[in-house]
Amino acid sequence: MGEDTTNEMSFLDHLEILRWHLVRAFASVFVFAILAFVFKGFVFDTVILGPSGKDFFTNRLLCDLASRLDMPLLCINQIPLSVQNINMSGQFTTHIWVSFVAGIVVAFPYIFWEFWRFVKPALYSKEVNHSRGAIFFASTLFTVGILFAYYVICPLSIHFLGTYQVSEEVENIVNLGSYISTITSIVLAGGIIFELPIFIYFLAKVGLVSSGFLRKYRKHSIVVALLLAAVITPPDVISQLLVCFPLVILYESGIVIARRIEAKREKEMAE
Repeated sequence: MGEDTTNEMSFLDHLEILRWHLVRAFASVFVFAILAFVFKGFVFDTVILGPSGKDFFTNRLLCDLASRLDMPLLCINQIPLSVQNINMSGQFTTHIWVSFVAGIVVAFPYIFWEFWRFVKPALYSKEVNHSRGAIFFASTLFTVGILFAYYVICPLSIHFLGTYQVSEEVENIVNLGSYISTITSIVLAGGIIFELPIFIYFLAKVGLVSSGFLRKYRKHSIVVALLLAAVITPPDVISQLLVCFPLVILYESGIVIARRIEAKREKEMAE
């Protein structure tokens, strides 16, 4: 362990400390969830349903770009999406679920900080110094991932899934629960995917992945990114690149991180 005091602590003592870290983390989620529940007008009308409207920032930007480039396929979400609720308690349960997800998203930096406070005493001072920026970078990447998913992937996915038809005789009337689960899944997935450099950092630190391993599967990662972009975007190159390019950048940054860790480890071994 990193400190002498932690060596003297029993397993139950560690569990007690962990319990209070978890209590504070859940309390922060609960507080932000209550705020989201109270301000449901902003959460639903502006945030949740926003990407489906023609006045949404991304939709307006793409339509303007479509007129300049004479590419009408880029102009998305101009027809209002019909969303309905078919369950008696559907809107209430959806309200609670969305508030909980919003609480997790907003409280994520604090949750990660509580996790760091629990792990920190087990680290040596040198390891603590190397990991001081972990909270900042993890929170920043998570936020960037959420914003990217919300402003880029969500509008493209809503347009593709909301207008896709197997037959002109079948009308798309989207269930509220389905719409909400799609938006929340995309947003949370975006935040987690953008944590890829952090995951690679820790995996490289313990020797589970290497820069050589990541380079070996570089082509596979590009193919996966292209397939993902092709599935959720309209059939045009610009939209696909908007989704694919950041994913490739994240993977390449992971290779750089792993290479730096290996170089540092080799230098320490040489010394």
